[in-house]
Amino acid sequence: MKKLIALLFIAGMMTFGAGNIMFAQSTGSASTETVETVKSKTFHEGMKDRFIEGGPVWMAPILLSLIFGLAIAMERIIYLTLSATNTTKLLASIESALAGKGGVEEAKEVCRNTRGPVASVFYQGLTRIDSGIEEVEKSLVAYGSVITGRMEAGISWISLFIALAPMLGFLGTVVGMIQAFDDIAAAGDISPQIVASGIKVALLTTVFGLIVAMILQVLYNYIIAKVDSLINSMEDTSITFMDMMNKYVKK
Repeated sequence: MKKLIALLFIAGMMTFGAGNIMFAQSTGSASTETVETVKSKTFHEGMKDRFIEGGPVWMAPILLSLIFGLAIAMERIIYLTLSATNTTKLLASIESALAGKGGVEEAKEVCRNTRGPVASVFYQGLTRIDSGIEEVEKSLVAYGSVITGRMEAGISWISLFIALAPMLGFLGTVVGMIQAFDDIAAAGDISPQIVASGIKVALLTTVFGLIVAMILQVLYNYIIAKVDSLINSMEDTSITFMDMMNKYVKK
């Protein structure tokens, strides 16, 4: 996942850098000097300079969107990864415990010692085993909804930052364009240098906002897929668990 994020970021930066070099080549003698300057800088130095050119007023919120979005995404990925369970092994251990001398208490101990939401759901079902099959099923459904809510916690914030980053970029571009026209009006001359420098700075906010949104979108889709996979696994194993309970639950 880290490699995927790095590749997306580098691809976006390379596209952005190539576009600026082509733009510089079309602006005459001053642009030739700009191309040589860009070529002489390293990739990181060039990106740092571009970021600074965008201005702290608009670049700082975009950077914060990336930082907070990545923090929430990494927390969710770690949580969901640790929530994965070998359901086949878990069901076999529960059935073996129920059939053995330990019975329900041993099965509960198996669930307590197993990491993940599936084991937690099964534990809640085992606590209702003396109340009948209907109570066990209700317990699985109710606690399954709680576990699902926990797995989806914080995901809405990632989608917020995905939408917010490009919106901040577009807003910065519009404000920058207005400022560029103000500079033209103040100078009283539509020279290529005034127009090019003003528009370039204005567009930088949009570029970085879109890059942030793309990075977070990939992580968001990965998290959603991970949550769906865990929910499907929980539902499938719950069916097998209920079939198992029919042998041991008091009618």
